[in-house]
Amino acid sequence: MFKNLPSGERYLYGLFSLIENGSLTVTNPNGQVFEFGNSAAPNPIKLNIRNPKTYDRVLSFGSLGFGEAYMEGWWDEENNDVVGLLELFHREKVYEKAREKPSLALIVKVLAQRLSTVPTNLKNSRKNVQHHYDLGNDFYQYFLDSTWTYSCGYQQHPSDSLETMQLQKYELICQKLGLKPGESLVDVGCGWGGMLIYAAEHYGITGTGITLSIEQAKLAQQRIAEKGLGDRIKIEITDYRELTGKFDKFVSVGMFEHVGKGSFTTFMEKARDFLKPDGIGLLHTIATESDERNGPWVEKYIFPGGYLPKLYELTTELSQANLMVAHCENLKPHYAETLHRWTDNFLKNKDEISALSDVYDERFMRMWYLYLQSCEASFNTGSLQVYQLLFINGREWNLGRPTSFGTPLKAHRAASTNGTSPEKQPEPIGS
Repeated sequence: MFKNLPSGERYLYGLFSLIENGSLTVTNPNGQVFEFGNSAAPNPIKLNIRNPKTYDRVLSFGSLGFGEAYMEGWWDEENNDVVGLLELFHREKVYEKAREKPSLALIVKVLAQRLSTVPTNLKNSRKNVQHHYDLGNDFYQYFLDSTWTYSCGYQQHPSDSLETMQLQKYELICQKLGLKPGESLVDVGCGWGGMLIYAAEHYGITGTGITLSIEQAKLAQQRIAEKGLGDRIKIEITDYRELTGKFDKFVSVGMFEHVGKGSFTTFMEKARDFLKPDGIGLLHTIATESDERNGPWVEKYIFPGGYLPKLYELTTELSQANLMVAHCENLKPHYAETLHRWTDNFLKNKDEISALSDVYDERFMRMWYLYLQSCEASFNTGSLQVYQLLFINGREWNLGRPTSFGTPLKAHRAASTNGTSPEKQPEPIGS
């Protein structure tokens, strides 16, 4: 069927031939139409390849080349349903087959990228974080919510707004940690300060947050000052390996992905050192079930130096640091929904974003759209997970007998206003 086509085109269509249950129609630059899978399947995907260079790019660089071709405008899904296309690739094992025999060109390119961004080096860690998080607060404001939270939300009802999802995530973490007034909390990778602000306002803690992003730190400090919390919360621009001090509670949300495999042990040992004896910590991180830890396209363009852990690595490293795992929860579908909301905001405000700077040109906007869509697809049907692991500094159980988490946010706020506990609220873990 494909014998008269160029080698790159034959290779790509060979991968698409794995599709059995979905429906994919491909129109090539010459107007030829090829159909793969079951044409009667729901939600048919229509891939339009506009530039023949796409085929050789994919043949040489696999998923990296496919992503670069999209950035250049060489292909599109007819209805802009990139997430649907990528979910189809996940379900039908197209990605797995494509990774079986990486080309020498791809191997060389990936190794060069990793050597230049390895985060065990403090200088590289700063450079990697600033590559992504210092794009500009003006950019992030257009797809995040008013809490300035750039991590997985927690949806309790389909009607929850993005802001409500993020506040419910903070509430969930506070309940798991069993925060009490006057306790000290360290937030490693604090972003724009949302977790610390919520914990200070609703649980009366004092706190220290650290980030390597200059832009994040500036806005976090501004937000803290505006809320009159400057005497209780501080933000430092420093690496977790450089911070010292003892705290009652520890939290890290969406930062561990940047640590790198060579620093897993160091991170867990620092978490232990930050905590007082019998102190409680929570690690919230994306993880994977795939042997491909970040993907070459994401590693090059989005998160240089990133390395996603597997669950067994997290629990093993925690145990070896004498940190006892007390609870584990996977929020996988919550992150898919969060990413869907971010994408909606991104598309709604794309003209405003593009007008901010020449940096946000068409190639950049396509890159970010692909990033958001590919992440949503990976949480929906791919190997990405997101775990919250609660742990104790030591081997003595001091968490009482926990029942459930996630008391509705409205009930908690009403109780905060009245100075009483929400009616029939379960005893929070860590209390």
